[in-house]
Amino acid sequence: MKTVLITGAAGFLGSHLCDRFLAEGCHVIGMDNLITGNLANLDHLMPEKHFEFYYHDVSKFVHVPGRLDYIMHFASPASPIDYLKMPIQTLKVGAMGTHNLLGLAKAKGARMLIASTSEVYGDPLVHPQTEEYWGNVNPIGPRGVYDEAKRYQEAITMAYHTYHGLETRMVRIFNTYGPRMRVDDGRVLPAFFSQAMRGEGLTIFGDGSQTRAFCYVDDLVEGIYRLLKSDYAQPVNIGNPAEMTIKEFAEEVLEMVGNPEAKIVYRPLPTDDPKRRRPDISKAKEILDWEPRVSRRDGMLKTYEYFKTVVKVDNPVNS
Repeated sequence: MKTVLITGAAGFLGSHLCDRFLAEGCHVIGMDNLITGNLANLDHLMPEKHFEFYYHDVSKFVHVPGRLDYIMHFASPASPIDYLKMPIQTLKVGAMGTHNLLGLAKAKGARMLIASTSEVYGDPLVHPQTEEYWGNVNPIGPRGVYDEAKRYQEAITMAYHTYHGLETRMVRIFNTYGPRMRVDDGRVLPAFFSQAMRGEGLTIFGDGSQTRAFCYVDDLVEGIYRLLKSDYAQPVNIGNPAEMTIKEFAEEVLEMVGNPEAKIVYRPLPTDDPKRRRPDISKAKEILDWEPRVSRRDGMLKTYEYFKTVVKVDNPVNS
């Protein structure tokens, strides 16, 4: 039985990864300091014989007794509302946290996969974004704490790979959605769903022409799992290349929720907000034989069913 350490385990992606590795017959150690994670995401796993939970901040020294085969580093504030409130913690978990976990991987002889992000491309001047694109990032802008933490994370991971011969993998994650997203995390999908369900204004920043490409969480987890098992050490984009504007996305949510009180409202565009975002997934197709399978309609319906259980509304619609 393989043993895997998953940091950020109580978060949206981390909790789904815990599910997947347990289903694959692994012993899973989840680690989280719960500054943005929610222990409720792991409640269903607590009785499991092969699941353990460690309450710990990976920016401090990390010790895990016994053998480790894999380390999945998914600890980090990941939405603007979080990393703007916690800029120092965001930088520390990307720098010191990654350093600590790479040291642990080296000591244990474990393979380590880091969760990087499409934010390493910044506000891209190349479209769609390939892994060879170096990005257009403002290091001292408001988003720089997250963007540069992830860029440094990639750099130190590659240094451990080349200098120490450590087995490492790097996934660049594009916009992902699904059950267990935090209602209040400030990202577009939970914001739109909760606003539509409550009959509030769906807040679009700018004119809504900026684009995103949304990948359902099950597809993302499959891509990550295949990357971990591969022998490819360079970064790989995992995301859905089906690009759409934020305005189109808002209209889709309004149609799905069907609340006549909900309307679109416009606000000024935040500083350094990316105007276009779409992954080139040629490498994932070639190396991992991976591409998204879940249609946006099916994924959105599953996500909507989840939000019905967690969004408090006075007058439920379509319940």
